[in-house]
Amino acid sequence: MAVKLGPNRYGKAETRLVHVVKDGPVHHIKDVNVSTSLSGDMEAVHLTGDNAAVLPTDTQKNTVYAFARKHGVGQIEEFALLLAGHFAGSQPSIHHARVEIEEYAWRREGPHSFAREGGEVRTCVVHRDRDGRATVVSGLKDLVLLNSTGSEFHGYIADEYTTLPPATDRVLATAVEARWRHAADTPSYGSSYERVRRCLVEAFADTHSRSLQQTLYAMGERALTTCEEICEVRLALPNRHHFAVDLSPFGLDNDNEVFFAADRPYGLIEGSVLREDAPDAGFAWE
Repeated sequence: MAVKLGPNRYGKAETRLVHVVKDGPVHHIKDVNVSTSLSGDMEAVHLTGDNAAVLPTDTQKNTVYAFARKHGVGQIEEFALLLAGHFAGSQPSIHHARVEIEEYAWRREGPHSFAREGGEVRTCVVHRDRDGRATVVSGLKDLVLLNSTGSEFHGYIADEYTTLPPATDRVLATAVEARWRHAADTPSYGSSYERVRRCLVEAFADTHSRSLQQTLYAMGERALTTCEEICEVRLALPNRHHFAVDLSPFGLDNDNEVFFAADRPYGLIEGSVLREDAPDAGFAWE
């Protein structure tokens, strides 16, 4: 039986970097997690163990730290583009670079004192090939949202295994994972991020939801119609179920005021919303 090498890539995962900018007595910090993946002319290393085409993953880690010192760490998309361009352009054997960055927010508590913000994480994934073609996907994860009313779920298929009662007034809660693809150069990734995030939150709050799928579409649609620089939004919304507790054994009523918040199992709603004229995604989502 004949076999051959299929698609492959390698890199350094989760290089933790904290960059401090000193402006006199006032300091600014950037806290990120950088993962790099490279691909190209890698047949020999797989088939014979010849490492001549391999840029060590330790070198990739060192490059992250060196670039932070040389160039600073501004918007994570810009830092990722810089790294990807270097890796794809500096070695003949490297044809493609993928750089993924997570950013953790800190709240200022003094000139050089900070407190870590909540669980929400800003993300980006950048691809760049040796011909200079690039894609940028920004995003966020662990953005926890909740509507205490304004959500329903009924009219669904009921078979012999269905026990879920219809709901006309329920809590709707989720931890949003959202990624959005930039259609062209974005003048300010920071302000773009804030606009998209605001659209997602406002659409979640404004939508009277008859299903989480409906809310997902409304969130993507709001972002696309407001932010012209993006062309596609992909969302994953786990349904964090809140069940009203039966208090009748204690002689008490419960008008949707006391809930048990279940962490698992949970529904998981995933989908994408895109402009009808969205350009081809190429390798953006790989």
